[in-house]
Amino acid sequence: MKIYLLFSHTLTDEQKSELEKMGVSDIIPIPEDLQFIWSNMPPAGELNITVLNEIIDWLSGSASEGDYILIQGDFGATYYMVNWAFKSGLIPIYATTERVVLEENKEGDRIVKKNIFRHVNFRRYVAFE
Repeated sequence: MKIYLLFSHTLTDEQKSELEKMGVSDIIPIPEDLQFIWSNMPPAGELNITVLNEIIDWLSGSASEGDYILIQGDFGATYYMVNWAFKSGLIPIYATTERVVLEENKEGDRIVKKNIFRHVNFRRYVAFE
């Protein structure tokens, strides 16, 4: 089984191990030019569906029904792509994390806050019926 990566991070060893347990044998990142588009969705204005359709065009020629697709990013773009994945017979998933917050008091009124994220598992998106 294959998984297509539509997110802006690098998989951790823990995530790769979990995917292997899920039966994934091929991890396929999207091409660099499409990755740049996905990772740099402009926050201003309307969502540019044209660029998302470029990603869909590539996936349509590569992915097969029953393949996984890891989708995380801009909320609107993610929503659009998850809906497309369902209609295309792909299995859209996302990574869940646990966050640990560390606060450190510094001189005076300053506080340094660090967020540490740890992968927990992958979860399937669920379509509303």
